[in-house]
Amino acid sequence: MHPNPAFRGETEERSAAFAAERGFGVLAVNGAEGPVLAHVPFLLSADRRSAELHLVRSGPIARMAPVEAVIAVTGPDAYVSPDWYGVADQVPTWNYVAVHLRGRLLPLDAAEMRPMLERQSAGFESGLGKAPWTMAKMSEEAIARMLRQILPFRLEIARIDGTWKLGQNKPAEVRRAAAARMAGTHGSEPAEVARLMDEA
Repeated sequence: MHPNPAFRGETEERSAAFAAERGFGVLAVNGAEGPVLAHVPFLLSADRRSAELHLVRSGPIARMAPVEAVIAVTGPDAYVSPDWYGVADQVPTWNYVAVHLRGRLLPLDAAEMRPMLERQSAGFESGLGKAPWTMAKMSEEAIARMLRQILPFRLEIARIDGTWKLGQNKPAEVRRAAAARMAGTHGSEPAEVARLMDEA
């Protein structure tokens, strides 16, 4: 997380809502030979105190739990050209949103895997504008094969940290000038960062 307090002013509630909406992040733990990472979809609980996820049974993190862990959830990011500020003596930078969910990763009973997958798919399928996919579309044999390969886990969240680095350390008119120039560049992420900079 960025140490500048200007970028740490968002509420825990907004950071948690951002993480819940993204639903995907990098799970990281300390291993004997250094950091160990896994890219995971997760479902944040309504009270924002836990996240459900699953891991491949053969993955190293699956064998390490219970263990202290963090899920890093990244959002839109974009390069900021010093020219866009319209004032002298600026430097290149990168604006972004990132949220870290910190806590203890706990293994769950294997019997919890199927209900967890049903909750996750229901959550991710909602809002797609179609009839939701369900596990009823799979054969029991295919489900059994899948369930043998993955294990359920829960991250008990102790802390939610957010960095919303959107130029809040600049005067509003300078930040908005950069946002207007950024919005004109190609790609969806610069446009989203520009929108957030306007709101900051």
